[in-house]
Amino acid sequence: MSTASVTARPGAVLADLLPSSRVRDAALVLGGAALTGLAAQIAVPVPGSPVPVTGQTFAALLFGTTLGARRGFAALALYAAAGLAGVPWFAQGGSGASVSFGYVLGMLLAAAAVGALARRGADRSPLRMAGTMLLGEAVIYAVGVPYLAFAAHMSATEAIAAGLTPFLIGDALKAALAMGVLPTAWKLTNKS
Repeated sequence: MSTASVTARPGAVLADLLPSSRVRDAALVLGGAALTGLAAQIAVPVPGSPVPVTGQTFAALLFGTTLGARRGFAALALYAAAGLAGVPWFAQGGSGASVSFGYVLGMLLAAAAVGALARRGADRSPLRMAGTMLLGEAVIYAVGVPYLAFAAHMSATEAIAAGLTPFLIGDALKAALAMGVLPTAWKLTNKS
């Protein structure tokens, strides 16, 4: 199948540009999980918060968008399951269900959500891509912050202050980066 016919096909995501096979899908899922684990090692502690700033949320949303909902969810499910089983690839080399595990669960849902939006063309323009990323981040927080409150015995106000507010500027920067990366990748593939 040629690249031109894939990009013209409605519902395609960037991963669909590769020749279709089960081996491709397995490699994409394994690669997405492994690279999310590597991105989680880019971690900066946030004073007053048990949750560090990491690259894993950006990776999770990027893989959800480029792989599509099904493969993106599978990649993050593998990442979560392996981390729960003891693979030290959560933030700062952690594993198991820590107070920040709710964010990992949120990433599963966010990868599926942004992947579904990408199949509808949300990754093709900068403005739609920014909205897609911000929606994905909102999904992550919708699960992560309440989990943090429960697991760390915090009030809702404390959990928002420790697990949401310090990350908003970084999330805006991640959305801005995605605004340039994915639409540009589509433009490059359409010129080949």
